[in-house]
Amino acid sequence: MPLQIGPCDPWEVDLCCEVPDGQDPAVVERWQRVASQLLWRLSGMRWGPCPVTVRPCRRACMDGPISFQAGAYSTGGWIPYIGVDGLWRNASIACGCASDCSCGELSEVYLPGPVYDVVEVDVDGEVLVPEAYRVDAPGRLVRTDGQQWPTCQDMAQPPGTPGTFTVTYRWGLPLDDAAKAAVSELTCHLMKGCNPGSCGCRANPRATRVTRQGFEMEMPDPTLLYSEGRTGLPLTDLWLATVNPYRMTSPSRVYSPDFKQPRVTTWP
Repeated sequence: MPLQIGPCDPWEVDLCCEVPDGQDPAVVERWQRVASQLLWRLSGMRWGPCPVTVRPCRRACMDGPISFQAGAYSTGGWIPYIGVDGLWRNASIACGCASDCSCGELSEVYLPGPVYDVVEVDVDGEVLVPEAYRVDAPGRLVRTDGQQWPTCQDMAQPPGTPGTFTVTYRWGLPLDDAAKAAVSELTCHLMKGCNPGSCGCRANPRATRVTRQGFEMEMPDPTLLYSEGRTGLPLTDLWLATVNPYRMTSPSRVYSPDFKQPRVTTWP
């Protein structure tokens, strides 16, 4: 499940339609917000960037009263063990608490992504300089100043106080010109349904054939388009087909027992 239930802000638009004179800007903004919400969900709920503050847990390795004699092995490898939290993990006997690419200990925490950028890292009420960490895909915040991330923190205390560890970052894929064109087209279509004398989204959704004065026009069933995650608008559907060809309903996730999910405060 993504960190957000909708886009944090309406997507930027460059409207390709004429806004009637005297149109209330609040109406335009409302349909811009609706169009952004629809495309955010239809495209797989991966677009941002949206700010979020998490209280992460450091990646655990040999987090318990357990020890191995690495010298007894010649080829290295992995030994399963049960951590202090009762979960099974793999312990490296050759490199200690190492990553899959390094034999040195790597202090890192997991940030649900995609990570757009890091705004602030606060440890014990002190904000770290950006040179003290980096982000490795997929969503690994790595300590680079020779120090270690806290192994635990006081969750009862508010963020930014001694004994706490918080990370504020922006997550989500950046919006490009194609996304702006798609949301602009959909916004115009939705606004047409609010103006007198226009069809727009007020058109009969079940009309598939129209005959008038000897002229007959057959149209696709819009309900079939909606069921396939499409809108019937050429530019919008072209963008959806390129960024979400398999019609994913949410971002794909890979779960690892070596990374604990960070805690996110949702209220107050």
